[in-house]
Amino acid sequence: MKPSRLLLIWLAILLAIGIVLGALQALDVEVPASLLSINWGLLLALFALSLLDALRLRRLPSPRVHRQMPGSLALGRWNEVRLEVEHDFPQPLKIQIFDHIPDGLDFENLPLSTELQPGQRSLIGYRLRPLKRGHFSFETCELNLPSPFGLWSSKRLLNITDQTRVYPDFARLYGGQLLAVDNWLSRLGVRQRQRRGQGMEFHQLREFREGDSLRQIDWKATARHRTPIAQEYEDERDQQIVFMLDCGRQMRSQDGDLSHFDHALNACLLLSHVALRQGDAVGFMTFASDQPRFIAPVKGAGQLKVLLNGVYDLDSTRRSADYPAAVNQLLARQKRRALVVLVTNVQGEDDSELLNAIRHLGQHHQVLVVSLQEAAVEPSHLPAVNTLQEALTYCATVDYLNARANIQQRLNTHGLAVLDTPPEHLSTKLVSRYLGWKKAGLL
Repeated sequence: MKPSRLLLIWLAILLAIGIVLGALQALDVEVPASLLSINWGLLLALFALSLLDALRLRRLPSPRVHRQMPGSLALGRWNEVRLEVEHDFPQPLKIQIFDHIPDGLDFENLPLSTELQPGQRSLIGYRLRPLKRGHFSFETCELNLPSPFGLWSSKRLLNITDQTRVYPDFARLYGGQLLAVDNWLSRLGVRQRQRRGQGMEFHQLREFREGDSLRQIDWKATARHRTPIAQEYEDERDQQIVFMLDCGRQMRSQDGDLSHFDHALNACLLLSHVALRQGDAVGFMTFASDQPRFIAPVKGAGQLKVLLNGVYDLDSTRRSADYPAAVNQLLARQKRRALVVLVTNVQGEDDSELLNAIRHLGQHHQVLVVSLQEAAVEPSHLPAVNTLQEALTYCATVDYLNARANIQQRLNTHGLAVLDTPPEHLSTKLVSRYLGWKKAGLL
């Protein structure tokens, strides 16, 4: 509880009057005694009134607040949060509300002011914008409640618990790209082709034909139709795709609004959508992460939701990527041959370790190594050399770029595909590479 501005103003006025009257008495100026009595009487009355007002404020019940917010939010997108306020006050009362926002969320229009009317509910709102992905908990809402006479204000903390999740903004960031990809797919004619034959996946029932094996006869269907009915199968043509996402320190670079890690995660989700539309199975694995994740490859549109729920709270760490351990872990879990998309930042220091691990992985799976370029060390950003420090920076940058190009060349020499691209172009180039391989029959 703290004094309001009205109480402080009255105190200042009465104290100023008392100081003036005291100064006049000190200067031997005749001051009517009634003025001093009135001033002291007003001070005592103000004290009594403020005491009574404080007691009434303490007994005043807190309003009831209900927070209305979505269970999931999109990264970087503004959302509306509503606060519904109920009360039992017999008279109108103006209050202030401040919702305690967790770190990682930006907000507008807080604190909120509203006048509560007797017998009515008040609905007010503010805007919320997530700055990072993950799980967020809202626990406290703060009310600034004035006293009946307006001499005091009381801060009330209400425990209102709500949970929400922040996902990558898949629709906004890639909505246009998804439409373009769908149009591209229809234009290119890249579709899942099914071949009928003696494969392992059941396709349909049909009448028995000359040349069919007796093992194909469905005896229950034959009994129902009273004519031989055969089971037709199709070859398994679906491809399994597994993303290996580096969550280590090499993915913490940030050239724009999003970090390299966020660009990589968004690109993996976009390609997952495209691959699932093509009938492929998509899985996900992380390494150099505080909380390692593995999602087994599964077909179907519902898998995209599984992927989103499985990776929405991922973040980069300060760990170094252990490529051999990650490859061994994947080989232990993924037995069937698949397209493995390794998303990382290839650097010269990873030369032998990365090369040996990828060669080992390439013996069991088809591998695409995706390496993100750093804008700060691109050749176009090399500084002009005028001083010793600029010369050292120039040489160090050139050495870094040469080492990076060397390891990529060695990967290509061993028949391993490499996609080296700036983060902002990763989504487009990754989908283009996948569709190109799909159309060429390489998947």
